[in-house]
Amino acid sequence: MQLTAYTDLGLRIVMRLAVLDDESSATTRGLAEELHVSAAHAAKVVTRLAALGVVEARRGRGGGVRLTSAADLISVGAVARALEGDGEVVDCDGAVPCPLRGGCRLRGALARAREAFFEVLDPLTIQDLAAPPTRSLLLTLGSGPPR
Repeated sequence: MQLTAYTDLGLRIVMRLAVLDDESSATTRGLAEELHVSAAHAAKVVTRLAALGVVEARRGRGGGVRLTSAADLISVGAVARALEGDGEVVDCDGAVPCPLRGGCRLRGALARAREAFFEVLDPLTIQDLAAPPTRSLLLTLGSGPPR
């Protein structure tokens, strides 16, 4: 199983925000620079995270992006599921439908494997991901060129 770049970026954004103090916020552009992604991609992810209630995003003077107060309790598995969406691991009914779809057991097995993947992430919180030793790395983002 591989997460989409969208989900990966979403998790990296919440990890970065988790190490900011309560009075601090980041800008979407700043997060994009620190994480070496396009500002447009980061903006789409931040918008979705805000819709999910994981981050608060305010525009203009005094605005920025920060974790919501509930974010400490949010499961990483729940965030990953929401960002990944409900799509199937394989597309059996695509433009050219799979000839095995009527009796294939692979589709169900892959759906169960996908859920098992997320279940491993369920007990983790955003704060768990931002704990040491990752915390020190997150605090240094933006302080130099990418490695």
